[in-house]
Amino acid sequence: MSWMEWYQSLAKPEWTPAPATISLMWQILYPIIIVTFGYVFVQTARRKWPVRVAIPFVVNLVANLSFTPLMFGLQSIPLATVDIVIVWATIIWMMFAVWQHSRWIALAQLPYLTWVSIATVLQLSIMAMNWARI
Repeated sequence: MSWMEWYQSLAKPEWTPAPATISLMWQILYPIIIVTFGYVFVQTARRKWPVRVAIPFVVNLVANLSFTPLMFGLQSIPLATVDIVIVWATIIWMMFAVWQHSRWIALAQLPYLTWVSIATVLQLSIMAMNWARI
């Protein structure tokens, strides 16, 4: 079964965003992520900011990039659920870690936090609705 067939076969809440909406949101968010994460990594590499500021950004990036292979490659709802919770938690950690160095970087994470909050509730719902299949 292809990943698309598998995903379509899952029980999902009525409010699940359409694939086009999900794609659009990431098209908006990825440029924000690239610019803000890049700025943090440059400031850390130049030793203007301590490495501890960049750590949650690195963890978030790894977790964010891991979601698709976990959910659609491995078709593992539990692993993808743990992963999205890590993504969500690290966004909050990032905002606190960077706040004293750059408030604009922290505030620029609000759209990312909002979307990942929705995605986290969706993923938790999918896990609950498909518990018997796990």
